[in-house]
Amino acid sequence: MILTDHWFDALAENDEGQMITVHGRDGIENFIESGKYPERVEISWKYEPDKSGMPSEDVARSMERFELALRPAMEKKDKLAILTGVYTGGGEKTWVFYTRTVRVFGERINTALQDMELFPISIYTEKDPEWAEYHEMRTAKNSEI
Repeated sequence: MILTDHWFDALAENDEGQMITVHGRDGIENFIESGKYPERVEISWKYEPDKSGMPSEDVARSMERFELALRPAMEKKDKLAILTGVYTGGGEKTWVFYTRTVRVFGERINTALQDMELFPISIYTEKDPEWAEYHEMRTAKNSEI
């Protein structure tokens, strides 16, 4: 399976009615249909928002370093996990991955970040073989930016 780098951007609202930017991945139907990625991992980073709900420039740079270390570790060599969406706004940024195994995902995140500073993240996992979260996120595509 070939992993493309096609994305869409859209706006949504969080539970508190704050605007959230959605950066979602397109062209991953083969990964969904394969059934090989039954578990979802959500990595969240809470931050002090500016008046628009976005992170400061310094925090945004740290988030970018975090993603640039993590994403290739999961997607490149063996496609252990696929980053499917990134939500930013309202004082929180969340990266959503679908993975073959949460256990190995945890090992790999530790390895990928071992030489970096500690990041203020929390990790949530859930079995989601139907990719319900991804399909819900895709509904935001109708309101593309």
